[in-house]
Amino acid sequence: MTLEDIDKTKPAIPHGLRREQLLELYYYMRLTRTLEERLETLKRQGKLAGSVFRSLGQEADAVGSAYALDQSAGDIVGPLIRNLGSVLVFGGTPLEVLRQNLTRASSPTRGRDWGFSYGDPDRGFIPHIANLGTMVPVMAGVALKFKIGGEPRVALVYSGDGATSTGTFHEGLNFAAVQQLPLVVIVEHNQYAYSTPATRQFAVKDVVEKAVAYGIPSAQADGNDVLAVYAVTKEAVARARDGGGVTLIELKTYRRRGHAEHDDQRYVPEGELEDWEARDPLDRYLVKLTTESDWFEMEDLIEIDKRVNREVDEATEQCLGESMPEGKTALGDVYADPPSSSPLWFEENGW
Repeated sequence: MTLEDIDKTKPAIPHGLRREQLLELYYYMRLTRTLEERLETLKRQGKLAGSVFRSLGQEADAVGSAYALDQSAGDIVGPLIRNLGSVLVFGGTPLEVLRQNLTRASSPTRGRDWGFSYGDPDRGFIPHIANLGTMVPVMAGVALKFKIGGEPRVALVYSGDGATSTGTFHEGLNFAAVQQLPLVVIVEHNQYAYSTPATRQFAVKDVVEKAVAYGIPSAQADGNDVLAVYAVTKEAVARARDGGGVTLIELKTYRRRGHAEHDDQRYVPEGELEDWEARDPLDRYLVKLTTESDWFEMEDLIEIDKRVNREVDEATEQCLGESMPEGKTALGDVYADPPSSSPLWFEENGW
């Protein structure tokens, strides 16, 4: 029996994906989790001053949806604090993520900011805005530019379930709906807006019910199934590119860490966290790739794990060896015309 004959005995790969793409999805989810674990460790060691916002349990959302976009076509993604996976899919590297979070002089923002407040339009991702819901009108503006220019490009933006209750979310989505913009709005329904459960945020059972009021199509998927996320986003992206306007996608998932490191999740009911741990997106995908489908051997995935660990270790070592920015550089790239004389606090500190 030839290798081709053996492959024919395995289940067909869905959604037009290829074998190497299945492995890429696993790589990006594993890289997301490992890199966030490293940031969490550095935070506890006192080497990271800002907060760490884990996407533990939500990695499939960012990776599967961003992977459905077409970078070669110039699609743009607007990530939030738990969408490290989408940044990595669009070319972000562990080294620059570490530099940014550890505010090194070599970071994308030259140490002026931390976290994911950076972007690269050339690679297709833009900086997030911390205010909840605000990225929706921003990305609606990006999509409007595509429509006015007759460009076959699509913008994708993320939101949490809590942000769907904000005015900016409503204004941005309503504008995109009326203008029939090439925009995909993904709501990561992770059950909590900080500590407030969804049942105390809105009366509807599902976020997709809100799409009716905007007159737009909607879709819902299991946010812990990366292939389901990819498929539902791929359809919405194709619709947007063909002139079908905006789509609201709800991904049912769960935030298995608190809002940030300071949040001990004391508000979570007993047993709830364990229930969602059993639906871990990486564990489920691993089983899908091996036991359920026989597409790959476990050794294939172990090799990816080793690669990810090596990349994160090397990036960490390099980042920790780099310097913090000098204080005198603080005003550079901030004002169009730097002040003619140094500010008083510069002089007091000998800068």
